[in-house]
Amino acid sequence: MKKNKIETEQTIQNIIKIARYHFTEHGYAEAALEDIVKEANLTRGALYHHFQNKKGLFLAVFETVQQEVGEHVEAEAAKGNDSWEQLIRGCRAFLEGAIQSHNQRILLIDGPAVLGWDTFRKMDEKYSMNSLKEQLQLMQEQGLLKPISIEAMTHCLSGAMNEAVLWIADRLDQEDEDVMEDAIIVLEHLLGGLKK
Repeated sequence: MKKNKIETEQTIQNIIKIARYHFTEHGYAEAALEDIVKEANLTRGALYHHFQNKKGLFLAVFETVQQEVGEHVEAEAAKGNDSWEQLIRGCRAFLEGAIQSHNQRILLIDGPAVLGWDTFRKMDEKYSMNSLKEQLQLMQEQGLLKPISIEAMTHCLSGAMNEAVLWIADRLDQEDEDVMEDAIIVLEHLLGGLKK
């Protein structure tokens, strides 16, 4: 019984890995399930058994990417010496993680379009916004932030960072090497306005 469960999990992870490559390279609309199942050495029926449909498979890939970026953010933030440095490091890590070519299209282009805003926002909240909210809440409790709505701060900062990722990615395509630092400087100024 245990062996079957392990094999099933390995099969699922393999499908997600292959699908992630296809969604990254071709985009959701152009990625063909036939190519994914062929590369995974499965039947279409086996894929549907695990994911129901193409959108279900994309959701699993999207969630995997969100989780990886979230773990990167947590790890980088933990390297900070104080709450402010942790916040800045976490924000930078999010921008760096999201602009990676293998994440960008899935997270910020196809993600909202394929999943719809409700699902996209729930996933973003689960993996990115919750960590940001916890950090802001902690900083407010430490007396480091103005006594204003944590919910509003979280949504405004998250939205700004999602938009910054799209802007950075576009500028990187034009070989603008200073674009990440420009975004971080602006973000630091925005965050500075929240200081108590």
